Amino acid sequence: MDIIYIVFIIILFILAISDLVVGVANDAVNFLNSAVGSKAASFKIVLFVASLGLLVGATFSSGLMEIARNGLFFPAQFSFSQVIIIFLAVMITDVILLDLFNTFGLPTSTTVSIVFELLGASVAVAIIIISGSEQTIQDIGQYINAGKALAIITAILVSVALAFSLGVIVQYITRVLFTFNIRFHLKKYAAIWGGFSITGILYFIVIKGAKGASFITDETLGFLNAHTGTILLISFLGLTLLLQLFVIIFRLNILKLIVLTGTFALALAFAGNDMVNFIGVPLAGLKAFQLFSAAPGADPLTFMMSGLNDDVKTETWMLLIAGFIMAVTLWTSKKARTVIDTEVDLGRQSEGTERFNSSILSRNIVRGVRNTASAISAFIPERASLWLEKRFEAPDEETRKQTPKGASFDLLRASVNLVVASVLIALGTSLKLPLSTTYVTFMVAMGTSLSDRAWGRESAVYRITGVLSVIAGWFVTALVAFTASLIIAIILFYGGMIATVILIMLVGFFFYRTHVIHQKRATERKINEEMDAFPTVLTTENIITKCSLAIKQVVEQSLGIFNKTIMGLVDEDRKILHSAKSESDALNVHTKRLKTHINATLINLKEDSVDSGHFYVQAVDYLREVNHCIAYIVNPAFDHVENNHRPLIPVQVEEISRLNAEISMLFGKTLDILRMKNFEDLEYISERQQSILHLVEENRKKQIRRIKNNETGTRNSILYLNMLAEIKNLTLFISNILKASRDFELSAINTVKE
Repeated sequence: MDIIYIVFIIILFILAISDLVVGVANDAVNFLNSAVGSKAASFKIVLFVASLGLLVGATFSSGLMEIARNGLFFPAQFSFSQVIIIFLAVMITDVILLDLFNTFGLPTSTTVSIVFELLGASVAVAIIIISGSEQTIQDIGQYINAGKALAIITAILVSVALAFSLGVIVQYITRVLFTFNIRFHLKKYAAIWGGFSITGILYFIVIKGAKGASFITDETLGFLNAHTGTILLISFLGLTLLLQLFVIIFRLNILKLIVLTGTFALALAFAGNDMVNFIGVPLAGLKAFQLFSAAPGADPLTFMMSGLNDDVKTETWMLLIAGFIMAVTLWTSKKARTVIDTEVDLGRQSEGTERFNSSILSRNIVRGVRNTASAISAFIPERASLWLEKRFEAPDEETRKQTPKGASFDLLRASVNLVVASVLIALGTSLKLPLSTTYVTFMVAMGTSLSDRAWGRESAVYRITGVLSVIAGWFVTALVAFTASLIIAIILFYGGMIATVILIMLVGFFFYRTHVIHQKRATERKINEEMDAFPTVLTTENIITKCSLAIKQVVEQSLGIFNKTIMGLVDEDRKILHSAKSESDALNVHTKRLKTHINATLINLKEDSVDSGHFYVQAVDYLREVNHCIAYIVNPAFDHVENNHRPLIPVQVEEISRLNAEISMLFGKTLDILRMKNFEDLEYISERQQSILHLVEENRKKQIRRIKNNETGTRNSILYLNMLAEIKNLTLFISNILKASRDFELSAINTVKE
């Protein structure tokens, strides 16, 4: 029997390693967001600072926090075997849940996930125990610490609202003081701001980090508590003077120092305190096994776990191994960068492609805020209003040149993000309030974005939808964590070792599937970024090349989708049609991006290239129409086969196959012309077009005769006539694309020569 539980403990620690990997991949956004978004340093330097913070924080860790052992359930009421089941259910659920959020780039709280997983698994086992005794469900309070769970949930919800509000207020005041042209005001106030910020971060390190370290004595803690105010005042004055000297002598960029210091501090606090979310449960399982092993002859089914109520310190070497795993993950995890990108994009100062669509709720929120702002502005004196507007003017050319390339926001906002988040978390910890570092840092970042007017009228509805999606994901985290761990605990209780092996295999399969999904999404994102990016040296020639390539790609993809649709419809192959539908949806996104980025393309063309710009806009419009035609062919065809309607009759198959061949010839010649840029063969294209239009007309008449003779059903006729109409439109738009491309190329070449 002991061998089985040794295997269970080994599985727990294997899951702990996996949980460390997926956990830090999600929580990395907490301490990397500001430094990465502001480009405070190169990505490698930022990772080095964060890794150092993780390793130092690991040594500061107090080891097993009570939440993993007895915070949410009373271990004395559970036997050794029951506790192991709870811990296994928690770890399996946590690994799957966090990896799922990482795959889709959504930041969530590892604290909330572990809390609700422990709650769900312990509730499941408690109900099983009660059902086998004379107790009723009303006695569940003897097993579950419901008061603790409620306190954690309440504190987290309050911290979300508080973090957003403080982020808004502090960033607004800071921006009014420094404006977006921060170089003018940093000379005067940089040292003071730096002294205040770094003092707040140091306070955060001491309260949130060092107080949990095993090497900090009770006397030292007493001294820190008794003289906190004095220490903070001396730190502020000393740092302010020191930073002022550094600015004068070395021309130190204080904002970069603040951001890197804050990154180190949050990484340290994460490793020192949040590490329990990943290794606390396995370490509690190890402690339970040690207690059981120390009682020879004990029955795992009756040996109660009251020993888990005792305080436990974890060996430093174990904590360092965990810190090292997290540091390595930070450097290697692609999913961590996906999560970071989500938060950075939501706070991006500039416009661009938005990751989320608008929603009814976000539109109503924006409308309500605008109306409220208009009402408030009516009470603000005009001079004060003009002065405030001036403080929020966009940065001038010189400031833009000094901003690192690719920065999503400036260093001032990054420093506010870190300082406000650090102080909030430190205060919450000093008051013994359980907080989610993810929720606090995310909401602070969103609050500062709002104050900085990053959510302008061009982007507000999309950004708010994104924020609401992330917040909704937090509630999903709690619900799924509770439900999944409850179900898995029941399966483990009745399934034993066999169920454990099957679930571990499912975890491995799940990892594989999410890896494939993430790779596919990452590839699509990379392609889109390459399409959005302009060459380093902007010339009209390379912009012409880029635009021509985009047109050729869409035409080529459209032909492939059309051929695949006809093949799938004729063979009634649902898989082929589903693939064509997916490709059509991706093409729709692609052409929509081309349309969205017309402004950027036209701006980068020469000032006297109005004609070439006009023809490019025309070509993109036709590409969108081609995409619409393809979608109107693919979607009805897929629905027809999906709903098991009657297939095309042999004569229809013959007719549509001939049209497919004609369309393929037309598209093939079009691609040859676009590649060779030889537009002399447009006459041939016109002939092919007329031939196809004639075929469409003949086939439509034949279909009408078939309808009159009741040879085809209603669904069949609607599908076929719809396809003929869209093939006709497709042919016309392809011809128009060629003409627009010709005019664009010739006009652009003439502009270059001039």
